[in-house]
Amino acid sequence: MRSLPILKEPQKVTAERLFRGVFEPLYPRGADLAELRATDANPAGNPSILAALDETARVFATLAPRALSAPSLILDFSDASVHRLAPLLTAEVRERMLEKRGDEPPLLTHFVIHGAVYVGACIVKNHGGAWLVRNPLWETRVRLESRAGTAEISPFSWWLKSFSDDEIGKATLLDRYRTHVEVPTFDPASLAVIAPSDRRLPRLEKVAYDLFYKYLKAHLPELKDVGDDFPSPARFAELGFRWLEMRLVGDGRILVVHGPTATGIAALFLSKQGFLKQQYYATSPKASHRLEVDGELLRFVIDDEGREATHETFFWGG
Repeated sequence: MRSLPILKEPQKVTAERLFRGVFEPLYPRGADLAELRATDANPAGNPSILAALDETARVFATLAPRALSAPSLILDFSDASVHRLAPLLTAEVRERMLEKRGDEPPLLTHFVIHGAVYVGACIVKNHGGAWLVRNPLWETRVRLESRAGTAEISPFSWWLKSFSDDEIGKATLLDRYRTHVEVPTFDPASLAVIAPSDRRLPRLEKVAYDLFYKYLKAHLPELKDVGDDFPSPARFAELGFRWLEMRLVGDGRILVVHGPTATGIAALFLSKQGFLKQQYYATSPKASHRLEVDGELLRFVIDDEGREATHETFFWGG
């Protein structure tokens, strides 16, 4: 592996190593990180501190396109802007921004610090998050209340992980934003109803791409399109479903298509607009499963050769 100049040894770049090598020198000597991250740095709600957060986010929105050599990148504090930003956080960008600049911290330092505040600002602006101010400012968190409960989100840690070797180039900043922000705060009532949730949908015993389409036409004619992101015929064949069950959930707003494959349990989620997501749980070939519906919560209960595991997700995402 190529050596990253600021980190010296050519070792695997983990989030921890990135923090220790690049960011830890910026903290007060001997600082107790756990105490620092738990201490409210703005107990009086000083508006000037909140304004500093907003200004930091604006600086990032202005300068990041140039730093990423992406002049067309629009960072307008929308959820979509995080979607546009995440795929640009590549290994090449990390290495370029880690290059030494004399005695100055590497560009990555400022980029991540400002980027963490920008993502926090998107959560506050779009989803009713509340700032949990910390000192230093980049350790600031966001409290988010949603159907999933109350979460304390640390965008700074998301950025460190997104630049680690395990995650870089995989858009995991976007994955975390979607999983921990967009999905829990999504209003499922905004989805159109496909069909009544009590409609009887028989099991598809012989699975093939063309047979699946014929099934939908016969039993769910209201679902006109599975969307551009639905698995291709080749990918559908690769999954190798032994059988498929269909279940309308969320008052008929989501169709869950699920079944066993040779290597696990797969579930495809469709709205009236088309494919939403896929869930996959690796198992042995002999595993069995059932789908339980508890209000907005879905449980995939898997029995894998006597070992039972339960996987939960909201019907509209997760």
